[in-house]
Amino acid sequence: MLMTREYIEQRDGGYWIAGTRISLDSVVYAFLRGAAPESIAQSFPALKLEEVYGAITYYLGHQQNVDSYLRQNDREFEELRLQVRTTNPSLYKKLKEAQKIERVNEILDR
Repeated sequence: MLMTREYIEQRDGGYWIAGTRISLDSVVYAFLRGAAPESIAQSFPALKLEEVYGAITYYLGHQQNVDSYLRQNDREFEELRLQVRTTNPSLYKKLKEAQKIERVNEILDR
């Protein structure tokens, strides 16, 4: 008897951990940064360790498609970032200043 479980679903134009609001992107980027599945599960309390492994397994089995999807999302994000920068330069300036403050705080916290 073969028992399977679907860990990933496609909806709203993206990949999601089945039955959650957590994107596959979040798990894959953590995995690509070298995070262990146990660490990823701790970062996402809504996920069981089994679901994290299922997401990683899905990614590894569909790596070309998922990587293509992630690159497309990165391009779209960059386009939006440039659009905000052009249409609302004062907001962009405030965001850049906030990033600088955050970096300083990270350095001071070390």
